[in-house]
Amino acid sequence: MKKINIHTMLVLSLMFLGMTSCETTELDLTQDPNFLTPEQASPDLFLVSIQEDFVRQLDGDASGDPNDNFTTGGFQNGDGLSPIGMQLTRIMQMSSRNYASTYQDSDVDDEWDNAYRGILFDIRLMTPLAEEAGLTRHIGIAQFIEAYIISSMVDFFGDIPYSEAVQAPDIVNPKLDSGESVYQAAFSLLDQAIVNFTNVTAGTPSVDFYYNNDYTKWVKAANTLKMKLYLQTRLVDPGAITAFNAIVASGNYIADSVDDFEFNWPATSAAQPDNRHPRYGLNYVSNGAGDYTSNWLVNQMQINNDPRIRYYFYRQVSIVPGQDGAAPDEQTLRCSLQTPPQHYIDGGFTFCALTNGYWGRDHGDNQGTPPDGLLRSTWGVYPAGGRFDDDSFSAIGQTNAASQGAGGVGITPILNAFMVDFWRGELALIAGDVATAQGFLEAGVRKQIAKVRASVANDGVSDLSFEPADADFESFINGVITAFGNATGDDQWDIFAENHFLAHYGNGIEAYNFYRRTGFPSTLQPNREPDPGSLPRSMFYPNRVVTSNSNITQKPNVSVQVFWDNNPAGPSFPRAN
Repeated sequence: MKKINIHTMLVLSLMFLGMTSCETTELDLTQDPNFLTPEQASPDLFLVSIQEDFVRQLDGDASGDPNDNFTTGGFQNGDGLSPIGMQLTRIMQMSSRNYASTYQDSDVDDEWDNAYRGILFDIRLMTPLAEEAGLTRHIGIAQFIEAYIISSMVDFFGDIPYSEAVQAPDIVNPKLDSGESVYQAAFSLLDQAIVNFTNVTAGTPSVDFYYNNDYTKWVKAANTLKMKLYLQTRLVDPGAITAFNAIVASGNYIADSVDDFEFNWPATSAAQPDNRHPRYGLNYVSNGAGDYTSNWLVNQMQINNDPRIRYYFYRQVSIVPGQDGAAPDEQTLRCSLQTPPQHYIDGGFTFCALTNGYWGRDHGDNQGTPPDGLLRSTWGVYPAGGRFDDDSFSAIGQTNAASQGAGGVGITPILNAFMVDFWRGELALIAGDVATAQGFLEAGVRKQIAKVRASVANDGVSDLSFEPADADFESFINGVITAFGNATGDDQWDIFAENHFLAHYGNGIEAYNFYRRTGFPSTLQPNREPDPGSLPRSMFYPNRVVTSNSNITQKPNVSVQVFWDNNPAGPSFPRAN
């Protein structure tokens, strides 16, 4: 990605978005004078907006700018599909005692809005302009993004409007299409995108945030997205695994980290538009961290001596109340004076606080917000571009440069080589080929660790003598692989799944999908509430969509499963609520 152009193009992109009206509903695209018309914008400008809206659909927006499609709020101060998935899989902490109150029909307005009024609407405006100019690669990138967006909307909502969507004023109440048909549309878009990447009739985009106009890599990304969708449908499509393996046999997919499809946040500005990593922008502020770290995730890393912990989390203090000999503190950590609930005791789960200064929260802890923003642990240098943990234990809210770490120069992992290894390991484990699954597990962990270790180069302020040594990483990897090889049955799946979640720190979409496909790991910390309701298998439709579209009826509950999730419903699956 060419960082020279990024800030300028992001400004132009956000200026374009700022001109759009926020008063119409997401599918009501009648002649609003505040919208740019195709005659007023170029394919390049549209494509910049589409690319940026795409990553914000996944990772959210830290700015809270009222002119953005995204507004601060909803899921723990930040929007995007990935934080939803991370909360449900304990990669991030969820601050509610029951699922019904956490994931309401008003909480996904921004994601729905950005998908339809942002990305798909811009693609519909750009495409005829690009076709007229013969800009096949502009079209190909848009087709790839559309395929990812519509398939991920199915993953989170189930049936969605698509064939009739974004066609106002001709169609103002688009019907719901089955998730299966939308997936088929995504496959078709990817086939078309591959043709457009390879058959060039005109110039390339002025800005390509992802591959800097390397279309060999774009083709690999398109094939990899097809692999992801085939894997996703393996429970309902007998031919999905064969199709997946056919792409593997072609060799034309993301197998090496140099081809990773991800967004690199340039962090050239904290002003509008804020182009720092969203989790950084929401946590490295004057009053301290906004998110709580997940006690389950940190505990997993501590008990397994996972060296990535210094890259994932930054500790502002060295001791948590009630731990390591420190006195409990009702003001900042109320649960340090409380007794664990019985189901935590029975299951042997960590409760309230962890040793060594890792100040987080349990899944479902909703005990308000005490004055602990400059005390709790927060996002580190990977993937959010925060600070590497060098035992300095200084508050991130300080105005000195050292407290800011990498300043938000982070990544959003989307389709990565390490993910593909986990996909292939999953299929091998299903087939009972433990040795092959073990090999892919090791390959995936090694590739992801290499990315984590490379992230510290962006943090020019921390004492890197605290970086774990090569031997520390080798010891950890060998421990994982040995434990996996010695385990059997569900225990083997638990080890695979735990390491899947740990590697996908920063991508909750893949973790949430994996959890619904497999039901593992069974070791997830349960909700603080003994009966929090069923873990969501899909999200409610936004309330304003239901009330404005006569063709959409609200789901009875969030237990409704998407078309590819045919695992049994009920308290035993997934295995932890």
